[in-house]
Amino acid sequence: MLAAILCGTANVAATETVLITGSNSGIGLEFSKRYAARGWLVFATHRRDTIPDSLRQLSERYENVRVERMDVTSFDEIDALAEKLKDVPIDVLINNAAILSAGSFDDPLTFSRQIIGTLDYSLFDPYMHTNALGPLKITETFLPHLRASELKTVVAISSDGGTISVWDERPGFYYYAASKIALNMFMKRSAWDLRKDGIIVVMFHPGFVRTEKLKDAEFEGMIELDESVPGMMRVIDNLTMEDTGTFLNHTGETQPW
Repeated sequence: MLAAILCGTANVAATETVLITGSNSGIGLEFSKRYAARGWLVFATHRRDTIPDSLRQLSERYENVRVERMDVTSFDEIDALAEKLKDVPIDVLINNAAILSAGSFDDPLTFSRQIIGTLDYSLFDPYMHTNALGPLKITETFLPHLRASELKTVVAISSDGGTISVWDERPGFYYYAASKIALNMFMKRSAWDLRKDGIIVVMFHPGFVRTEKLKDAEFEGMIELDESVPGMMRVIDNLTMEDTGTFLNHTGETQPW
């Protein structure tokens, strides 16, 4: 049956489905690996010109992984993938793709470009388009797929940087924080509007996760992928409509706004 699903010759509603953006590394790749191991039909998206090695290897290991190109800043690519998957219900949509830093953490300019006095204003549009507008467009475009599914769940990977009420002493990251605040508001408004469709929308602060980009970094409070992602998956498994519109961490605790 699964082979037939992947070839498009069977009813894809026969298994749970998840679509994950930014799947070639970090949190997105870990989600893809773990949902694939569960036997879910995984649509792992990326923005590279060729299939990244990480996803090629994952699709070779699991026949239930479909690798698709979708740059979250390209409305045309979002529309094209939605059309390609028009008969596929999407149980869980994970808006994960995001820009954390415009440059290497080893480069002092990476931080100075987002600190007042040396702000690089050209960064605003890329951050907002990737981290906020892209997820909103994807959520809206894939509404028919969500409505046709059983679980009807939208997940946005946000950040505690998207919190206004708590004093954040970490310097800089103006555009990153602003984009995550915008993402939270987009998802909060979507949660209200989509209640009538039975669609659950939640945001996660995944923790300060050690990803490939931060593999050699040592910061207080860092956690590993194998703590963050399984934790979020357990929370996702138990979501109800009462949770829609909430901002949670990887253990399910409500986060301040």
